[in-house]
Amino acid sequence: MAEQYSHDKVVPDAGSVESKKKQVAEMFDDIAPRYDFLNRFLSAGIDVSWRKKALAKLAPLHPKLMLDVATGTGDVAIMAAKQLQPEKIIGIDISEGMLQGGRTKVKAKGLENMIELKSGDSETINFPDNTFDAVTVAFGVRNFENLEKGIGEIYRVLKPGGRLVVLEFSKPKLPGVLQAYNLYMSLVAPQVAGAVSKNKKAYQYLNNSIKAFPEGKNFVAVLNKTGFTNTSCKPLTLGICSIYCGDK
Repeated sequence: MAEQYSHDKVVPDAGSVESKKKQVAEMFDDIAPRYDFLNRFLSAGIDVSWRKKALAKLAPLHPKLMLDVATGTGDVAIMAAKQLQPEKIIGIDISEGMLQGGRTKVKAKGLENMIELKSGDSETINFPDNTFDAVTVAFGVRNFENLEKGIGEIYRVLKPGGRLVVLEFSKPKLPGVLQAYNLYMSLVAPQVAGAVSKNKKAYQYLNNSIKAFPEGKNFVAVLNKTGFTNTSCKPLTLGICSIYCGDK
């Protein structure tokens, strides 16, 4: 039985009777048209360099077949196509609205033969055991309804010798930086996001789910428990974000 974590219970709307999975899918469907703009704006564009650094962790493996879990609008899949040049990248997500935006971007870049974006759930990945050379998840593990189950599914579909790379928000530790970060995440980001996307609740959820997520050594422990080896955590930008790696 997979262990439950406090972040598993953090939902966009605490008053709703819907499951976390359904709420998250509906939330992303709602903000999908403005998602890419808000990502760049709220992170001042730093998120692009975070993704590049995360994908660099896969370069030594020269993966041929990749899976991007919680692919959203396909940013990581598109960057991986250019940076790693695999034969095929499959991106899965539970939000059809986000996938539609991603497919538009993939087509505009002429990458339809390399990238396929399809509806899929991280906790029941619809592929056989030992399928992929590498799996990526960028800012998606916080949205898993059952973190351990999702990581276990990723482990299952990875080939032996394959690698998982996770990019996820974390909380800075330095005094002063932490206070500024908390102010930004609790007040500025939801206000700006609410004005642009008309969904302030989505970015309040973002802040709440970051606070509850078992980051750093705690998430590395989840990877270890699931069977991953050579696990690591590398903080980026004063600890605002972290890259996690694990091998099968």
